[in-house]
Amino acid sequence: MKHYLSVNDIDSLNDWVNEARELKKEPKKLKSLGEGKTIGLLFFNNSLRTRLSTQKAAMNLGLDVIVMNFGSEGWALEYADGTVMNQGTSEHIKEAAQVISQYCDIVAIRAFAGLTDKKEDEAEIVLNGFKKYASVPVVNMESSVGHPLQALADAITLAEQNTRKRPKVVLSWAPHPKALPHAVANSFVQMIQLQDADFVITHPEGYELNPEITNGSVIEHDQKKACEDADFIYVKNWSSYNTYGQVLNQDKNWTMTKEKLGKAKFMHCLPVRRNMVVADEVLDSDQSLVIEQANNRTYSAQVVLKKILENN
Repeated sequence: MKHYLSVNDIDSLNDWVNEARELKKEPKKLKSLGEGKTIGLLFFNNSLRTRLSTQKAAMNLGLDVIVMNFGSEGWALEYADGTVMNQGTSEHIKEAAQVISQYCDIVAIRAFAGLTDKKEDEAEIVLNGFKKYASVPVVNMESSVGHPLQALADAITLAEQNTRKRPKVVLSWAPHPKALPHAVANSFVQMIQLQDADFVITHPEGYELNPEITNGSVIEHDQKKACEDADFIYVKNWSSYNTYGQVLNQDKNWTMTKEKLGKAKFMHCLPVRRNMVVADEVLDSDQSLVIEQANNRTYSAQVVLKKILENN
């Protein structure tokens, strides 16, 4: 494996999850694997779990870590070919990616959707720019349309918590005051599609995800009905895909409550807005898996970096 850009780069989800769970038992067992090598973590957007977990994963494998926040530290990058750079950008991706490749053996990128231009977001200009011009492996730490490290952590969490042969898993939209991207929801859907699960997506009308990603998944607009007899309920907000980037609905009747959760385990990628996305009574209960999901972010990143180091 050269790059890890989406869930589709996983050749066997079950094998990767099992490897991650083994790493979790002895995180520093393979510390010599990355010795003498460097990973560069490049953040075009803020981060807490992604930065700390990826850095910890790299350190567990013996890698040296360089972190750069482009919003406050780097030159503004240009991505278009043939452009006359007489405006706000100071450096082209062609040079930047090649220079960074001389300093790093792996580069990891975090760059969110702008949510104003669907075509531009789906082109993944930052991630694909580094993929095209860097000479080292590239890891996606969340891009415009995907968050494959989170999805892999979610798969690890499901494997640890599931007791049924074919669990019922629900992905539920929830209200949020801001327009949020589709990345987490997209990658969760792609990950669940690789498993044997009774999967349902529930959201108000107008919040359909990209149909090329949901690809035949069951969609139910009645949240209570969708959540009946669920084993796991993953709650996440996303903005409209068809009316791109817009907030069409802030109906707090979609907030996840203990009543709707029933006996299911609650999942969320964090950060989460209490009593907007989910009620305190759910988040603070023993049915909540959010802290363990966050812990598993280290081991999802570690198994990805392990595979890249072994194959390069």
